[in-house]
Amino acid sequence: MKTITINVSETVYRDFQSYAKSSDRTTSELIREAMELYWRARIRGRPSLREHKPVSLGKVLRPFSPEDDLLGEMLDG
Repeated sequence: MKTITINVSETVYRDFQSYAKSSDRTTSELIREAMELYWRARIRGRPSLREHKPVSLGKVLRPFSPEDDLLGEMLDG
């Protein structure tokens, strides 16, 4: 784990300390969790399609034909 130094407002740090104490956790633990959540949501981004496993949605209702306009159906809603 990497040790870092950050500057935060007194108010924010006091709120983190207060919440940590009330939830029987350390302030450092809460800040690490907040950073990880931010990293997952904003920095790492969405996983690649290659990371998803296929899911079965049941049987085919009707096979596609060359005349099917799938893009048109998607855009028409």
